[in-house]
Amino acid sequence: MKVAYGPDPSPDLFRSNPRVLMAESPTLPKSRQQLILAVLMLCSLLIWLDNTVLSTTLETLADPVRGLDAGPAGLQWATGSYTLAFATLMFTAGALGDRFGHRTVLATGLVIFAGSSVWAAYAGDTGQLIAARAAMGVGSALIMPANSAILMWTFTGPARATAVAISSTAAGVGMAVGPVLAGLLLDHFWWGSVFLVNVPVVVLALAGIATLVPNFRSPVPRPLDPAGMLLSISGLAALAYGLIRAGQAATWSRTDVWAPIAVGLIVLAAFTYVELRIKAPGFDPRLLAQRAFGGGNAALGLLLFAIAAVTFYNAFYLQGARGFSPMEAGLAGLPTALGAILGAPLGARLVRRWSLRSVSAPALAVAALTMGAYGLLGLRTPLARVEILLLVQGLSIGMVLGPVTAALISSLPLERAGAGSAVTNTVRQAGSVIGIAVGGTIMSIVYRRAIEPSLGPVPEAVQDQARVSAEQARHAADAIHRPALARAADDAFIHAMHVGAVWIMLVALIGAAVLAVALRPAGKPTGPAQEPDGRPAGNGAGARSHASAA
Repeated sequence: MKVAYGPDPSPDLFRSNPRVLMAESPTLPKSRQQLILAVLMLCSLLIWLDNTVLSTTLETLADPVRGLDAGPAGLQWATGSYTLAFATLMFTAGALGDRFGHRTVLATGLVIFAGSSVWAAYAGDTGQLIAARAAMGVGSALIMPANSAILMWTFTGPARATAVAISSTAAGVGMAVGPVLAGLLLDHFWWGSVFLVNVPVVVLALAGIATLVPNFRSPVPRPLDPAGMLLSISGLAALAYGLIRAGQAATWSRTDVWAPIAVGLIVLAAFTYVELRIKAPGFDPRLLAQRAFGGGNAALGLLLFAIAAVTFYNAFYLQGARGFSPMEAGLAGLPTALGAILGAPLGARLVRRWSLRSVSAPALAVAALTMGAYGLLGLRTPLARVEILLLVQGLSIGMVLGPVTAALISSLPLERAGAGSAVTNTVRQAGSVIGIAVGGTIMSIVYRRAIEPSLGPVPEAVQDQARVSAEQARHAADAIHRPALARAADDAFIHAMHVGAVWIMLVALIGAAVLAVALRPAGKPTGPAQEPDGRPAGNGAGARSHASAA
């Protein structure tokens, strides 16, 4: 039996070295397999809940009274530090599971996640929150690959495909429940409660792991990649710092802006060079040279860039500019989750009828247009229009992410699927990190320029506060009884969101074009439309793998 790694488990994901075969796992009673699956789904749900509750909490964290008085840069880092650690440590976590056992790594990740959740809940300032969120990212990076590996060890044959499909529903449940849960907690408790809620879930999961899950491990461990891990963390961190710093400085010409960006790009180039020279790299850049796999991953990275940026905007639009309570904002976001849940199986059905390229590239283009449509939203846009926009956005994203991810992994030889999973998930998380940095920076720069003409009659101390963000401006306006300043801040934010939405749309449209080229048949087709792995588009196996990666 072979084992897959990465947060998007699929029955086709196995270890990357065909000569290293794992011993067959002991046959477990069906009742125990079902209980193990429930525990693993609980672990996955924990990660997805955390990914979604933070977006609902951003507006509260920015509040000087109810939150941490966090500025845009601090909120970008609170989101990005988690994703940065997740992206750069995930491909190393699988190798740790080989050496020490996947149950051990999973339990360790859960303990780190719970401890850092408590740290985040009681953070006294933005810096502590950022550090705690990075530690939570470390825990998540250990949890997800071990979770996938245990799933593959526990189930074999057709039962494995069924288990993977059931497990993938945790993502949809987390997307739907997370914002509403966060809204409920924020309406009744302080902001730290959204992190403390992770602790009882972890305790329950640890109890299940200790009593049910064997400590599966590979008889021939993969080598660790400390050089790649260090270079990837350093490069992405420097790049993100420069991009976020540009939003604070409102210019790209300062040395403390362009120098970190340049250093980050150089270090990432060194990371690529080192990985090319390693015999068994954790992240194999050679795979990106293949048109379908490399282009498809580039498109997914651009899509995740756009999703991260537009989600960042939406949090401040609903709660800040529109004045929704956290619960109202969480409920307003449900159409996105519902669309994503329905979009994955819908995409699989359409791919069976047509081809992956015919379905996913137009769906990505539609997703891009829905993001651009944020440029049409205002302070008094009817909520029904916003909900329809979010539903279509979720549907189109769901039709892209699951089917394309599964097809890209299937396009590789079986012995390279494990390495391909690491590349795909790292690219996706890196796209999210950069999307948060760039999207937030565009919003900060445009907002500051838009609010400036309204600051003339305002005291100088208040001017500096109002320039930081719309949240700070509204608080200052309440303090000095200047409702005109609050209205100006709302208008400046809406203008900044409109400008940012256009750039986000363009990035996602580029992703759609790249995907259309990447999935183009290599030669003139002589039969049914082909998937990237060469199977006919109507192959049912492909559709099944789509559901598993959704």
